[in-house]
Amino acid sequence: MNVTETLSQGLKREFQVVLNAADLKTRLDDGLQGLQGKAKINGFRPGKVPVEHLRRLYGRSVMSDVLQNAVNEANQKIVTDNGLKLAFEPQIRFPENKDEIEAAMEAKGDLAFTVALEVLPKIELADLSDISLTKPVAEVPDSDVDQALERMASQNRTFANKGEKAKAASGDRLMISFVGTLEGKPFDGGTGEGIPLDLGAGQFIPGFEEQLEGAKAGETRTVKVTFPENYTATHLAGKPAEFEVTVTEVQAPEPVKIDDELAKSFGMESLDALKTAIRDQIGRDFGQQSRRKLKKSLLDALDGKYSFELPPTLVEQEFASVWSQVETDMREAKKSFEDEDTTEEAAKADYRKIAERRVRLGLVLAEIGEQAKVQISDDEVTQALVERARQFPGQEKQVWEFYRKNPQALAEIRAPIFEEKVVDHLLEQVKVDDQTVSREALYADEDADEATAEAKPKKAAKKAKKAEAKADETADDASA
Repeated sequence: MNVTETLSQGLKREFQVVLNAADLKTRLDDGLQGLQGKAKINGFRPGKVPVEHLRRLYGRSVMSDVLQNAVNEANQKIVTDNGLKLAFEPQIRFPENKDEIEAAMEAKGDLAFTVALEVLPKIELADLSDISLTKPVAEVPDSDVDQALERMASQNRTFANKGEKAKAASGDRLMISFVGTLEGKPFDGGTGEGIPLDLGAGQFIPGFEEQLEGAKAGETRTVKVTFPENYTATHLAGKPAEFEVTVTEVQAPEPVKIDDELAKSFGMESLDALKTAIRDQIGRDFGQQSRRKLKKSLLDALDGKYSFELPPTLVEQEFASVWSQVETDMREAKKSFEDEDTTEEAAKADYRKIAERRVRLGLVLAEIGEQAKVQISDDEVTQALVERARQFPGQEKQVWEFYRKNPQALAEIRAPIFEEKVVDHLLEQVKVDDQTVSREALYADEDADEATAEAKPKKAAKKAKKAEAKADETADDASA
């Protein structure tokens, strides 16, 4: 096997690999001899099948494995001999001349192919001693606890029959049955019986609830509505429909009571215990938001410390992911670039910068984590997997099995753990001062933060790691 570098341009490398016919023949013969002891063919005793007979039966199949293994060896040799870290999986280009491929398959001719690589840039870690960050910290105000109690009490409130002649008003609960039609014909999912509807809660499609205000028990009304354009059931989206709705009962809400009984309905011993639990939960939410803002500040500071060439394919893939989401959001919102006071070209330029930032920060965090020897334990992954499974009640076992059997999906679990541990490592090296702020200040500019902050830098690092691991894996089949 002869390997020659033919291109070194920025982060792009190309190598020509030549497998000579003699080497291919030796590998093929070795493969056939290994098969000889295992093959079971009618008319021959085990281990006594002539090699030439095996060559006729299995020669191409064995040679395909030979070429595949040779490609993997070449990839590994290139990476090892040149001390490369791959940003992306090696791209293999075989000759377009079919005669050359056929000759190689018969071990009667050399095979030359090209290995194209993108490598990671060498990153010199910057001095962080001059970074000073401010961590916003907010105390939980009593008003937030009171508002949470009001919401919980409202959600837990009871309703009583309002009477046969009472008219339904906003805030009342109706028990209804209905039959929906499109162009006079019933449709799937358009029928319901004994359905509770809280007037003013916005539970049904726009315009439905308003047409039932003033209704009495036993009354039937025809409700005309149009399904939203972005309705989840695509066969109904944007279409007009009619519902024959019968109100079977009108109920009025009973007074909200915030007391020990309310607390007990939520599994708490007393109202004070419920208040403490609410305050603790809000405090955890505040803490998570404080962490997000501090992390954004840290990543902003890191971004200002580093400038290096980025692997173009990683950037393109990241940009494609970002832009796809932008287009989806605009399509669902029925907005154009003109509505956003910009152009498609200008928007693409802005989002490309975001993609570049994501890749850059991902590579920086990966390098810092590697040099700091950041490790993720099996227990940490298991705990994260348990939390993920809990997000799918009733499907926990399926979710668990899916991740356990899918290494790539499991990497999605490991990546954020690694990232957060690297961030913890970095925060120990910089100066952090707490600053007490209001709740409003803590959550101010949250949308802007999400658009320009870390923006999942772990993606770039994960892809780079995956590419490095793939260097010695299966390449394209030369006999295809």
